[in-house]
Amino acid sequence: MHVCLMVAITVDGKIARASDHYPDWTGKADKRLYVEITKKAGVMIMGSTTFDIIGRVLPGRKTIVMTRNPERRSDRDDLVYTQSPPEQIISDLAAQGFEEAVVVGGAKINQLFAAKGLIDELILTLSPYAFGSGLSIFSDAVDLKLALKKFWQIDENTLCIRYRVLH
Repeated sequence: MHVCLMVAITVDGKIARASDHYPDWTGKADKRLYVEITKKAGVMIMGSTTFDIIGRVLPGRKTIVMTRNPERRSDRDDLVYTQSPPEQIISDLAAQGFEEAVVVGGAKINQLFAAKGLIDELILTLSPYAFGSGLSIFSDAVDLKLALKKFWQIDENTLCIRYRVLH
């Protein structure tokens, strides 16, 4: 199972000003790329805060929401709330036939997957903003060694940078 971590970041490495910051600062090209990559994978994994900020299930892909709240439940096939650890989520998805999953945040969820060595690829969209303070990609220290796969300009001011995680 191939696991990508996909995040939009500012030039100073922030994913948001605060945990409830809606990502309205990323451009249309970033949103198009997000849709393309997550639909291709067929499944995206996020924390409950990220899901609540998005506010709905995005069409054409399965959404796995990691939560500590056992009250959160879904009767939809395309929305799963889980308290399972990252390695169990990946194992369950592989058993369902998925070959790829995209972790889309927030910082705590990114941290959980990185700490377990479950991230194979990091996809960054570098947006033309600087917040000065805010949330980093990870909520705590990580030790990821990366190898550049490719980078390109996705619009007038935004870059996409893809790294392979060296295990």
